[in-house]
Amino acid sequence: MKGLLSLSGIPDDKILQIIQTALEFKRNLKRVSYSDLRMATLFFENSTRTQYSFQMAMMNLGITPVAINVSTSSVNKGESIYDTVRTLESIGISGVVIRHSRDGYFKELENVKIPVFNAGDGSTGHPTQTLLDLVTIYEEFGRFEGLKVSFAGDISHSRVAHGNSEIMKRLGMEVCISCPDEFADDTAPRLDFDEAVATSDVINLLRVQFERHSGGMSMSAAEYHARYGLTLERVAKMKEGAIIIHPAPINRGMEIADEVAECEKSRIFRQMENGVYARMAVIHMVLEGLL
Repeated sequence: MKGLLSLSGIPDDKILQIIQTALEFKRNLKRVSYSDLRMATLFFENSTRTQYSFQMAMMNLGITPVAINVSTSSVNKGESIYDTVRTLESIGISGVVIRHSRDGYFKELENVKIPVFNAGDGSTGHPTQTLLDLVTIYEEFGRFEGLKVSFAGDISHSRVAHGNSEIMKRLGMEVCISCPDEFADDTAPRLDFDEAVATSDVINLLRVQFERHSGGMSMSAAEYHARYGLTLERVAKMKEGAIIIHPAPINRGMEIADEVAECEKSRIFRQMENGVYARMAVIHMVLEGLL
């Protein structure tokens, strides 16, 4: 199947090529147009940044985006993802971007001929989020080797933490996690949050995913913020040149103080900007057979 489903099987040099291509698009060093193509977004989970930055990426490439409203589609009549995508393929859609709550949903799409772009599956992976984070880090530091990144927050439910950590380790970054026991897994070694803040080049905050916590949390939002929230006091203890990233949406006042979200060290909104260029790079490289 063509497209981008995971970064696990993508060689490091190809990942670096995607990053360079994204930066070429951002710097207006590269321009292409696919004005005869139409691509669909099919989101089974809510999304603002991923869905609409994919659509902006398509429009920047001359592609007509088609947003499929899952709530009014035949999915609600029991139609499978496979039949839905085959339908889109049959009516002339040239590629489809999908987000789904099920890990590895794309395994049932092996016979689909159009490119499929994974916009997030369950708590497993989110390849274009990983890429836009890498673009943001590379744009800041010009390298990956030797940098230390600490993920802080809801690790066990985070496809961002799981997807990012695998690739970041491959690219030579030291990866750590900091979180309450209930959010911990074996993604990376654990650090005390204040130690992570003081020693990391990149603090990758994660949203507490309330929608995945059927039994609720063991601590209040105020307690969580006191123990794991990035405050101005903690920002003052960060390394010189260190940056803050977050996949968003942001729980302001919980994992990040309101005044920190757009402070000098924050690159959260730059990540959103870079998401358009990372997705342009992925779409372009897939359509050209380079990925």
